[in-house]
Amino acid sequence: MVPALVLTAGPATRLRPLSLVRAKAALPVAGVPLIRRILGSLAAAGIADVVLNLHHLPHTLTAIVGDGSDLGLAVRYSWETPVLGSAGGPKRALPLLAGLGARDSGLGETVLIVNGDTLTNVDLRGLVEEHRQTGALVTLAVIRNADPDKYGGVTVSGDGAVTGFAKRGSREPSFLFIGVQAVEPETFATVPPGVPYETVGTLYPSLLASRPGLVRAFRTTAEFMDIGTPADYLATSLLLEGREPTSRVGPRRAVVSPSASIERSVLWDDVVVEDGARLSECVVTDGVRVPPETSWHRVSLRIASGELMPQERRMGGLAIAAI
Repeated sequence: MVPALVLTAGPATRLRPLSLVRAKAALPVAGVPLIRRILGSLAAAGIADVVLNLHHLPHTLTAIVGDGSDLGLAVRYSWETPVLGSAGGPKRALPLLAGLGARDSGLGETVLIVNGDTLTNVDLRGLVEEHRQTGALVTLAVIRNADPDKYGGVTVSGDGAVTGFAKRGSREPSFLFIGVQAVEPETFATVPPGVPYETVGTLYPSLLASRPGLVRAFRTTAEFMDIGTPADYLATSLLLEGREPTSRVGPRRAVVSPSASIERSVLWDDVVVEDGARLSECVVTDGVRVPPETSWHRVSLRIASGELMPQERRMGGLAIAAI
């Protein structure tokens, strides 16, 4: 199989305040960090070499992944300052995947690019095979866009060619890009190095205009789970926890009082839930001590360090935000 780049550099602003504690891909989803779920799916498809791009809270990712050897992978890192975006990031990272060091051209190998904030069971081998058969520069894995009020879409012709991108709220029939794509490195030839640059906003519309038919869609019925907002994160975590009760790793070093009540909530590492505390549909982040005899519903709790987000309120040493 081909090498893969997992995009994990972004600041995850929509996921705040959770992403103030960990990088998005480091968040535990039903007890397993999101990045390890993604890497596990890549390894299961036969991928051996992976690069993660890093910028926001990079230590929270590197501590979880290391060199990837325990997952059967060789993982390397592409560091970004500033964060370079969905096109600038790959421009920086692709030479690492191709093993070409400082050389700037002739990469010559199909690469999978995977978003670090979604989960899907898309057929990776099928995606790569169709991409190569069609001779495309880019092949986006897509499903039917069932919620255009929430997600922008990809417009696709009958033969599978991408014709454009629909904005969120558009009534134009579209497909939803599910965060996995096969690309040829020459796709990024015009991207200026070291400069923030986006795919959907800038690069791909330019390709559609100059090289029509070479950006294509891999239409699938694969599952798609989003981690974009705290509400999405909680829903996805609870969904997978319900499916995987025997495989759930759970939080490390959590201490929960026998008299506490925890319902449909997510606990991160080193959490203490004291006597009589009640949690319902909450996210409790690393190191939080939930005070005794307190009751919480659909909120996130984190240690109040630094400036609070506008949606947060301070209670003692905790920052609380509605989910």
